[in-house]
Amino acid sequence: MTGPEIMAVVGFFVMLAGAGWRVWARVEAKVKVAEDKADKVAADLAAHKLHAAETFATKAGMETQTAQIMKAIEGVGNRIDGLNERLDRLYENQPRRSTTRG
Repeated sequence: MTGPEIMAVVGFFVMLAGAGWRVWARVEAKVKVAEDKADKVAADLAAHKLHAAETFATKAGMETQTAQIMKAIEGVGNRIDGLNERLDRLYENQPRRSTTRG
């Protein structure tokens, strides 16, 4: 091979290497953009998780609230039962009215 042929082959490979590096750099740029978006989404998700943990009820809190509500309902039920018994006693002790026929 002559000098100009060798220079043409070396130039061709240098051009291929340059094109390869250019493609690689574009792929790396796209990956960097995707990573930045993923980091932003992860940060937003972490902020939402923190907000949810601070705002919404926990299971233990819900159990406590449910127990309090059930106790209040039971108290109302007991008062209603007591009212029925009081009404029954009221009607049992009423004196009979005698009717006079004339």
